[in-house]
Amino acid sequence: MKFKTFLSKFFSIYLWGNILAMIILGAALCLGVKYGLDVYTRHGKSIRVPDLHGMDYARAKPLLEQCGLGIIVGDSGYNKRMAAGCVLMQTPGAGANVKAGRLIYVTVNSHTSPTVAIPDIIDNSSLREAEAKLKAMGFRLLNPQFITGEKDWVYGISGDGRRLMAGEKVSVDMPLALVIGNGQFDTLNVDMDFSDPDAGMGDVDEFEEIDVPVIDDVTE
Repeated sequence: MKFKTFLSKFFSIYLWGNILAMIILGAALCLGVKYGLDVYTRHGKSIRVPDLHGMDYARAKPLLEQCGLGIIVGDSGYNKRMAAGCVLMQTPGAGANVKAGRLIYVTVNSHTSPTVAIPDIIDNSSLREAEAKLKAMGFRLLNPQFITGEKDWVYGISGDGRRLMAGEKVSVDMPLALVIGNGQFDTLNVDMDFSDPDAGMGDVDEFEEIDVPVIDDVTE
């Protein structure tokens, strides 16, 4: 190929037109991918999660839907100081910035109080230990009931007008009363203190002392 012919083809409008078209097409593809991803991921646009704590679930659901968010009940709990059906916890938390369509997981207050097993404290712990365990489990304690026995020793648990057994499941809303010893004992069951030198001196054996004659041996 002659040099003159090469130059004529190199500077051909057809060749440079194709190159320019390829450059424009490549740039358009790059811009399309960039802005397409921004639109798909809603780049630069986020939604602030509202505070749902204490809000009734029936009200929280439409509120989130208006914001472009979803809601799922992930768990239930119990707080007797809050209304049944209200939101106790949420994830993500209030004030978090999330994308539209994000699901908010909530914990809803149960309509019924949970039941728990009575711990093994009957005839196994002192008043202070039993009170600490029961209060930590959420029980409300009434004034103790006293019976004859070792002082402040737990002999039973009373609730709803009956005696409860260890392991029995009851509602945490049931008030409990501990049955404890008053420090007094039945005197009939107290053992005699044999270390007292006068112990037993009141008992006198009734017998009569007699003289027995001494008989000498007789030798035949």
